[in-house]
Order: sequence, then C-alpha cells, then structure tokens
Amino acid sequence: MSAPDLPRAHATVVHMLADAAARDANAEALVCQNQRLSYAEYFACVCGFARELQALGARGERVATLLDNSIESCVAAFGALAAGAQHVPLNPLYTPRELDFILRDAAPVILVLHQAFAHTIEPVARNAGVRHCIVVGPGTARLEAWRAGTAALPDLPEAGALALLQYTGGTTGKPKGVNLTHRSIAINVSQREGLLPSRAGERILCMMPISHAYGMAMGLFLAAYCVGTLVILPRYVPQDVLASVPRERISVFPGSPTVFVGLMAHPDFLRTDWRTVRICYSGAAPLSAQTLGRWRDAVGAPVFEGYGQTEAGPVLSFNPVDGPVKPGSVGVPVPLTEIQIVDPETGRRVLAQGERGEIRARGPQIMQGYRNLPVETAETLREGWLYTGDIGELDPDGYLFIRDRKKDMVIVGGYNVYPREIEEVLFLHPDVIDAAAVGAGDAYRGEVVAAYVALRPGAHAGVDELLAHCRDNLAKYKVPARLELLDALPKTSVNKTDKRALKARAANS
Repeated sequence: MSAPDLPRAHATVVHMLADAAARDANAEALVCQNQRLSYAEYFACVCGFARELQALGARGERVATLLDNSIESCVAAFGALAAGAQHVPLNPLYTPRELDFILRDAAPVILVLHQAFAHTIEPVARNAGVRHCIVVGPGTARLEAWRAGTAALPDLPEAGALALLQYTGGTTGKPKGVNLTHRSIAINVSQREGLLPSRAGERILCMMPISHAYGMAMGLFLAAYCVGTLVILPRYVPQDVLASVPRERISVFPGSPTVFVGLMAHPDFLRTDWRTVRICYSGAAPLSAQTLGRWRDAVGAPVFEGYGQTEAGPVLSFNPVDGPVKPGSVGVPVPLTEIQIVDPETGRRVLAQGERGEIRARGPQIMQGYRNLPVETAETLREGWLYTGDIGELDPDGYLFIRDRKKDMVIVGGYNVYPREIEEVLFLHPDVIDAAAVGAGDAYRGEVVAAYVALRPGAHAGVDELLAHCRDNLAKYKVPARLELLDALPKTSVNKTDKRALKARAANS
C-alpha cells in the first residue's frame, strides 16, 4: 500500500491541548472514578500548575513525576511541558533503590509525587539532590485550586527543545534515559493518526500506566488530539475494565496481549456490552491469529497491532484501518518513517523481503539519544538510523513481522532459534493462556530452549501433551528441552512478560 499523508500536526503537545480547549471548552476531558473535568477546567489546571513550576525554577530544567494513574498525573505531565521543563515520568512501582539511581541520573529540580509515596520517597529525592517536592492527592486540594484558577499559559515551548526523559530498562543493565523533543512526540501523534484516524469526541479507556510511553501516546496525547475523553483507571483490574466499557461508552480500547488474553478468560467477558467500542489497539508483542479472531468475534471490533519503542517516540508502525490487517504483523510504517531489515552482525547490509534481520528505522520521531550515555547512543543511533535490537522481516506488501529480540535469539546446536516462534506454537494449543520461551545454558548443545506455560482456568493439559504439540509443529531442534507449567508467568511493571525472571529461573533449573 502507498504511504499515507501526515494529518494535521501541532508544534508541541502543549499547543495540541491549548487548541483542544479553544475548540470545545465544555467537552469532557478527563474522567477518573468520581472526578470529571471539562477541557476548560483541564487547561486551567495545566496553566496554574505550569506557573507554579516556573516559580520554582523549572524552565529549562527537568521535572520528575511519581504518580499513579489519576487526573493529577495528566495535569502534571502537561504542566511540566507547559512550564518549559523536560518531563521525567517515573513508574510508581519502582523501588526506592531504582528511584535513587534514576533521580541522580536525571537530576530533576522538582519531584511531583502522590501523597501515598511522600513518606518513603521524599528522603530519597532529597538525598539525590532534588530541590523541591510537590505532594499531590486527595488531601492536598491542589487540583481544586488549579481548576478554579485563572493563570495564563506560559510562553509555549520551542519545538526543538527537550520534552521527555523516559527511562527504559531493556532486558539487562541499568535504566537508560531517552531524550525526546517536543517536535518528536507531537509529530508521532499525527503519524499514528495517518494509519489509525481518530474521530472527534472519542472516549478512550486508559488502563495502561500514564507514566509509560504507550499510555502517553495511546491515551494522554491521543485524547487531546481528538478533543476526546480520557477515562482513567487507577490500575489494570479486569473487572473494573469490563465494568467501565459500557458505563463510560468507550469507543477506543488500547490494550496489550496480556490485557486481551486476560480479559477473555474473565467470567464477565462475554456478559459485557461492547457495542460502543469501534477500535482496539495492541502493542508490546504480537497477538496470535487465534486470539485476534476470538476477540473480534466476541467484541465486534478488530484489534490493530502496532510496534514501537520508547526510543522511537514511541510509534513506528501499525496495521492500517484503510488497508489489510495481517495477523501476526505489526503493520506498515507510519508516515515519514522508513523501516529496513539489516544483517544483525554489521547492521549495514539491507536484506531482501522475507529475510530475517535486525530492524532499523528513521523518522522525525526518533530520540536525540540517551542521557549521559554517549557510547550506548552511538551504538543505537547510527547514520540517522535507530537500531532497535529487534529481529524481524518485511513481506512483499511492506508489512513488518517481529520475530524476536536480537539478544534473545537462542543458538541450539548451531541453529538459530527465535523464541517467539515457539511461543506462537504454544498459543495454538487450546489450553494455553500464556506462554514464553527463553534460552538456557546446556553443557552439550551450548543452549537449549526452556518454555513456561500458564493454562486457562479449568484446563488440564500436561507437560507431555504440550511437548507433543510442539513436536507436531516445530522442527526437532526448536522443541523445548524443558517445559514447565506455572500458575502465571511473571510480569514487569508495565505488564510485559518478565523474560529476565524466566531466564534466571531457567539458569537455576
């Protein structure tokens, strides 16, 4: 298919929110439990908080936030950007040790945190050199004060200035801070719109952490772009998700493989009224064709899968609304973006269609680099290309298929084995609800594959049956040497399968 045009773009996401408030001040902007804000109130909150941050010296510096999903987390994110600061969103699931490292690396002048974290984290922040801590939450009355305020928006930030410093852990090592400009995050919203156009007044369910790149791109910024309503859940609880869909008349449903699979296993799933939902998004990892079909048949709305990274602003590709949707594929590049497959060894030789190699991408949404990490930046950004560390291939229509992480490839007896392929086969078994495969050391073969499986409620498949299923669908060298049944697979703080934990388990088996 031909590349779509870039829809209307804003210089920054602050411009985007200001435009939304001007277009429809009375439209409902934010909903979280019993709180509801119009765009006029939302914008007043952002302006008031931005002025408060500027008075504390935020402009040209960094402002970190440590907040659960809430209205305050939305106001704080836009307020930091409107104040001319670089926003550093922190995951509230981080431990004090993890936060200490990030705060020292990011060096924010201000930390905005929920009152539930204040007693534990304020001392950590002070020791890390943070000058000001702003505590928000129900007992602080800050939201009420901002909403009633009349502060004007500060001077809008420059498009080329740094906007976000998002920390990404990867699979090993210490977290890396990704520097993104205002231009890169604003244009990425429009790029996604080129493949998945929104409608005015969408009602978007936000169950993913707003502190995460996916929650920002597919929730916070998407809502402001279409003057839609962001319906915020404090955390992902399947029962709350299912109850919110009909109650709030959700039209856009962003999720992840864990969410889609988990909801379909919930006893209330088939009893939920999904009629208002018109489109669903998924990221993090490809969904099996079986899962996609079951969801579409039950909900009546398709799941459009996409691909991206924090380093890519974050969206690189999506299955398009106006083109074929290919199960197992993460779609085609968003406008103004090139994606190539190159040899994993040198990264210089472009491979032919159908050949597997490392995915590299370039476009206006790509990061400027990692904070304080020049060597890692030089390894990841080469001659304008972002080297993703993911293994994939392009089909004749230009659709991208993710096969695995470059560093997760397992070499069994000299053969390259990609765990994702094994996982897809395991998902084909009707008793399997979740599965993951990792490499494990082996004295004879160097490495073997270890697989971990969780079964659907009431299912009874055993290890021997699942291994026989693998032998029926995989070459002999790809069949897991070990397979273990677990009640549930370990997850990271953003609900991805924690392969580091599984690799550690495999190493100790």
